[in-house]
Amino acid sequence: MRFAALGAVALLAGCAGLGESPARAAEPTTQGPEFACESELLAIDTAFPGGALSSCTIDDDGNVDIVIAPEDEPPINCSAWYAFRITPRGVSETQVKLSYTACGHRYWPKTSTDLATWDYVPAGDVEVDEFSGLDFARVDLQLGDEPVFVAGQEILPQETYDAWMLGKAQAGQAQRFVLGNSAEGRAIGGLAIGNTGARELVVLVGRQHPPEVTGALAMFPFMETLMADTDLARAFRERFLVVAVPILNPDGVARGHWRHNTGGVDLNRDWGPFTQPETQLMQGLLNAIAANEAQDLVLMLDFHSTSHDVFYTIPDELPTEPELFTARWLERYGELMPGYEVNRDSNHTSGSSVSKAYVYDTFGAPGVTFELGDETDRELIGRIGVQGAVAMMETLLADEAQ
Repeated sequence: MRFAALGAVALLAGCAGLGESPARAAEPTTQGPEFACESELLAIDTAFPGGALSSCTIDDDGNVDIVIAPEDEPPINCSAWYAFRITPRGVSETQVKLSYTACGHRYWPKTSTDLATWDYVPAGDVEVDEFSGLDFARVDLQLGDEPVFVAGQEILPQETYDAWMLGKAQAGQAQRFVLGNSAEGRAIGGLAIGNTGARELVVLVGRQHPPEVTGALAMFPFMETLMADTDLARAFRERFLVVAVPILNPDGVARGHWRHNTGGVDLNRDWGPFTQPETQLMQGLLNAIAANEAQDLVLMLDFHSTSHDVFYTIPDELPTEPELFTARWLERYGELMPGYEVNRDSNHTSGSSVSKAYVYDTFGAPGVTFELGDETDRELIGRIGVQGAVAMMETLLADEAQ
């Protein structure tokens, strides 16, 4: 199965191999790869954004054993990311064994030659074995003349986000801003979509957890739908302002982390403590909204990935303004997605340091963790992003202006 890595049009046609991404992933480094391991038959390296492995060896037949380890000692969320490039040197096939030091195999391997279009490795070429509670994945790969990237998910580095946001700003669809810098000095940018003088604000955030690419693949078409030249989107933008920060953890993304930023912290467990520079930027953004008597936060959506599609929400029993927004939004979303099961998991722990709980506890606004399945069909993800945005706009517009 072939699919493009980014863009609503590409996503909707991606499984047929149609369409090009409006912003390609960053090209591999031009300085030449630093090999993790190499032989006369092939070489393995991670010298590109998101590249990550712990160690590797190559046997005399050109088969590879790669060790995958998290950035910090367990316990850690089992998002066992891997990404590497294979450069053939005369060999036409290889078997790659992925050996995990913790958790085990989660992401189905995918390959690309250009970091823009990706193919699932066929099911018959992947074998996952359990041993002492850990998984070992063996992946058979046919090699051509050019290097091939192998990764657990599509690679969407910061450069892709920056190019996409710049394009939207240059097209006049949004205003681009820089919220601040990450721990390693990377600029954390965002888009302001809609009426900058609006009272009612919606905040979107993404990529707190580096491997959670499917959340990003829904967030892009979601935002594009808000910026679309439709009667609904124009009416929404006239009344509301959306502040979107699509990549909050660029350091972790660049380094191929499983879960954390470079401070060793899960950012979505740091809302409230705000010990990290990245979450401190979100605290400053939200506090600025709260301090402005002419602005009200009405909704926060946080895009993530997990094993299946699900919305983590606060319970309907908790009072919010807009009243019962989440229930009404998801009901309309289900109507726009016939045949699709809308999964909702409602809970709230006061004082929890996840984003949705903090937003409700502090501002009384509904917070939703918008989760997409790791291997959810990419065409379906595009539809989810589009129809989720349509349902959100319709539901918010149905309420009288505050």
